[in-house]
Amino acid sequence: MKWTYDWLTEYLDTKLTPEQIYDELTRIGLEVEDLITPTSPIAARIVECIPHENSDHLHVLKVDDGTPTLRQVVCGAPNARVGLISALAVPGCIIDGHEITSGKLRGVVSDGMMCSGKELGISDDHSGIIELDENTKIGAPVLDVKTVFDAGITPNRPDYLSVRGIARDLSASGAGKYIAPSDKEFKNIDGNRRVVINTDKCATYKLIEISGVKIAPSSDKIASRLRAIGINPKNAAIDATNYICYDMAQPMHCFDADEIKGDIVVRMATSGEKFTDLFGNEHELTDQDMVIADDNGILALAGVIGGARGSTTENTKNIILESAYFDPVSVRKSAKRIGVSTDASYRYERGIDPTITGTAAIKAAEIIIDACGGKITTAYSAGKDKTPDIKIKYTPDIFAKKTGVEMNKNTQHDILEKLGYTLEIRGMDWLITPPTRRVDVQIPETIVADLLRIYGYEKLAQSATHTVGDVEKKYNHELYLKRHMASCGLNECCSYAFGNSEIEGLLSDKPIIKITNPITTDMDTARNGLLGGLLQTVSNNEKRGYSDLNLFELGVVFDDDIPGAQHTSLCIVRTGRTGPKHWQSRTRDVDIYDVKSDIVSMLNGQKFTVSSDNAPRWAHPYRYGKIVQGKRILAEFGQLHPSVAKQLRIKTNVVIAIVDDINNMPNKRVGKNITPSEFQPITRDFAFIVDADTPAEKLTGAAMSSDSHITDVVVFDAFDLGNGKKSIAFTITIVPTENMTDAELLKIQDSVIKSVEKKCDAQIRDK
Repeated sequence: MKWTYDWLTEYLDTKLTPEQIYDELTRIGLEVEDLITPTSPIAARIVECIPHENSDHLHVLKVDDGTPTLRQVVCGAPNARVGLISALAVPGCIIDGHEITSGKLRGVVSDGMMCSGKELGISDDHSGIIELDENTKIGAPVLDVKTVFDAGITPNRPDYLSVRGIARDLSASGAGKYIAPSDKEFKNIDGNRRVVINTDKCATYKLIEISGVKIAPSSDKIASRLRAIGINPKNAAIDATNYICYDMAQPMHCFDADEIKGDIVVRMATSGEKFTDLFGNEHELTDQDMVIADDNGILALAGVIGGARGSTTENTKNIILESAYFDPVSVRKSAKRIGVSTDASYRYERGIDPTITGTAAIKAAEIIIDACGGKITTAYSAGKDKTPDIKIKYTPDIFAKKTGVEMNKNTQHDILEKLGYTLEIRGMDWLITPPTRRVDVQIPETIVADLLRIYGYEKLAQSATHTVGDVEKKYNHELYLKRHMASCGLNECCSYAFGNSEIEGLLSDKPIIKITNPITTDMDTARNGLLGGLLQTVSNNEKRGYSDLNLFELGVVFDDDIPGAQHTSLCIVRTGRTGPKHWQSRTRDVDIYDVKSDIVSMLNGQKFTVSSDNAPRWAHPYRYGKIVQGKRILAEFGQLHPSVAKQLRIKTNVVIAIVDDINNMPNKRVGKNITPSEFQPITRDFAFIVDADTPAEKLTGAAMSSDSHITDVVVFDAFDLGNGKKSIAFTITIVPTENMTDAELLKIQDSVIKSVEKKCDAQIRDK
């Protein structure tokens, strides 16, 4: 979005300089990418004109530009002569999009350029350099150059695509006072032309017919502003529609009324119908494309581009102006399908103010009549203005809940009113209606964001934190988990919240949430897990020679395509070896116990058991486990299945841990503080005979859960006995809290034996 400083001051009474406006816009959320203050060509008198010794048509000029020293310029214009006052572009001037610099032409230094009317953008004459009046002051600027702002617009702020919208926000921030324009209301005038809307993709269509015009150039004000922002002025009719597009963010189009047969019809195209745009390109349309037509066929692709037939020319005598509201989705799909992006489609796609079609049409008509004459013979309105019925329930304390910063309710009220919001105060409850230009405002959080950017992000306290209930708990818990993962030597990975349907189907049985319009073909889902993205990262790094990775990601995954069907997961991936080769120590391949240790370290000493049944698709069936508390699965860990690794082209070993829902993991403040016991720990060894397929973790879990004094269980021996049996031996650690008798110790030992025998179908081995 580009606009000029003088254009902005038409709607903003301000004392700020362009540089200060630049800073203020960036502060309130509109990132200005460039501030262009061009140098104007100046009037200069030719005092010497001699032929160039190496050219038959160039001249070497000495010109007086108002400075003590004459400037040398090489010029090829046939009308260059001594005494002529013309326009000199000194080094630094921008002419036809090119910056003028000092250089040599045919071996002779030229310190500038003499300009024609066409090069200055004030006429089509390119036969020679411009000839200025004899009374022109030497050294004076020839053009009224404009200071131009160039800003990048985010999709959620279509109101910033108008100069008026930018001025309104600046006034709310205190940069000046908003000057409300004196727009006129659209009123019907009966004529011979009507509009018929045959689709629900067009809410309203305003038509104004101006008869008896004589096509003429635009006023200097409009032409210079359009030229400054990169739009070449054509004539007053076309320029008016371009001007309103930037001034009010209302796209418009004008037709030659004499080329239109019958009424204007807004309809959907028929499949296979052909359309030739104003650049001569032919497009084959579908029944999903909305068009503007008359009795003879298509005149324009609605909201995207006009057609070759019906466009205005220098011979146009009667004009039809179009100002309409078209469905953003319909326009976006048509523009994307035919590969055409225009200023009009850019605005329609993001959503325009649905209530200004009439005032925009009247404003454009006034501009045309002022320059070209004529009068309005028809003003017809079809459909109805689509006024949004949005009322948002809001309370002033929401701001503090969402930001951690207190803002007085009177301050909030004042900012919102300056931004154009309408407020109904009902005690502590506010019912807020956003301005119609703010099509992005739907929820209270957007109002908070508006308040915060105008109030000033720089006013946020550095120590501000969430202070209310679940918000604080969730925020701190996630931060704690991230810090804990970092302390385990893991590096955080942040990826898109999209997934690949083929990879997700390879890894799990979870529902795949398809996206209708994905940003790329390999990101076609709202991700149902974090593992797919991390494995792609592993694969990409391995291709580049980086096979030893220690990664984690904590992020949102989606359970369904309805609002709120999401939760936060944690995924850990370790690959390759535990460290680089070194002469002091040996390294090893990472294994499932490394990622199991990562999970166990988050449990704050809480007891758990391990199960190995029902391995998911991603896991090796014999190198997989679940960390369980009762019937609740806290986490899964395992090695990547070889077949999955092969399909993802991963050759190194990969071990994985997944916490599907981080709310299942204990918060750092959960659990009792453990005070070291003043009594020595006591150890006891046990050996049991179990079935050969019984995992050792099942025995250690049963032993751990048998008595609260047992703090650790470690397997130290296991061997096959044959006949489908094996022996597993482990050590338990007992930490007394008081003096314990032999009988009390025997009671703990008996509890261990009974628990293991009952839960694991085991038999104590006495030899």
